[in-house]
Amino acid sequence: MATAQPVVVSLADLKSGNISFETLQEAFGPDSLGILVVKDVPTEFPQLRHQLLSYASYMGNLSEPDFENFTNEAAKYLVGWSKGREKLKDGGADEYKGSFYANCAFYVDPSLESAKPTEKFPLEKFPEYLAPNSWPPNEMLPGFRPTMEQMCSLIIDTAVLVARACDKFAEKEISGYPSAYLEKVVKSSSTTKARLLHYYPMPEEMIAEGQDEDNWCAVHKDHGCLTGLTSAMFIDELKTDAKVPSLGEKVLELLPLLEELPASPDPQAGLWIKDRKGVPVQVKIPRDCIAFQTGEALERITRGKFKAVEHSVRGAYAKGVARNTLAVFTQPNLEDEVDLDQHISFGDFARGIIAKNTV
Repeated sequence: MATAQPVVVSLADLKSGNISFETLQEAFGPDSLGILVVKDVPTEFPQLRHQLLSYASYMGNLSEPDFENFTNEAAKYLVGWSKGREKLKDGGADEYKGSFYANCAFYVDPSLESAKPTEKFPLEKFPEYLAPNSWPPNEMLPGFRPTMEQMCSLIIDTAVLVARACDKFAEKEISGYPSAYLEKVVKSSSTTKARLLHYYPMPEEMIAEGQDEDNWCAVHKDHGCLTGLTSAMFIDELKTDAKVPSLGEKVLELLPLLEELPASPDPQAGLWIKDRKGVPVQVKIPRDCIAFQTGEALERITRGKFKAVEHSVRGAYAKGVARNTLAVFTQPNLEDEVDLDQHISFGDFARGIIAKNTV
């Protein structure tokens, strides 16, 4: 099993602007893994991570009628609950992963549930970004929404600092690069989207058949700028009850934390990145850190100085074990340009990618 060590920087160095161009090239450049790990993050992060990733198991174990309360077919299942809607390598649907998608427009304006429609991008033609959030009712998952919003805001705050470091590099290395362009895109975007993932425990017959690297999340590139990632949490759902506790008419402020396994029982489970030679390598994110991966919009904005990374994810081939994680895709506003030479907007760029990746 090939493993690789990502570039690590501290939050303090990001805040002070003390990130060298060599470090950024090592993390995001043409010969890199396309991933940067940020350590010494805010002290509330570990608790928020544990709380939110516990909710992923609680959510994944709701009933089908419950899911109907926060599923949006018209938005192509890219707000609210989604399961079995993502295409895998063989063209089939992904049945072993559940996702909750949230628009992060609240980062810009707490009253917003999505980006605002425009004449060029009306709701009926772009519901995957413009349909309002579909939150589960609070009585169904008490405390979920504020936990999700707090965690996403913390990750976007950190992404803004990473973007600022990228801008300093781009302003020096790219002729005509607009000042602070990426930071403005990340900080002002109302189309950033978060995805809370619950990789279901594998059926025993599939465990017996052995591993297929692409039956979880097909090899792909993200199409945004920077994707913020937590480390995964593994839960033995045979030993840990992931059903929402029944308390009658009493509503809890937060659901109880679920017990996290000390490590994955399957060493192959987790994030796999294709290095620049096309060799898959496993990258592990520490629990108390946030990782950022490069996306295709960043590659376009920086004219290829930073490269989008191909990656895939494997769940755990271990009886009863679920894998939960969070990805926050910082993306430009729909009308922001991602190709500064050809004047291609993010909305036009993203439209074709979404159609290709969904069933």
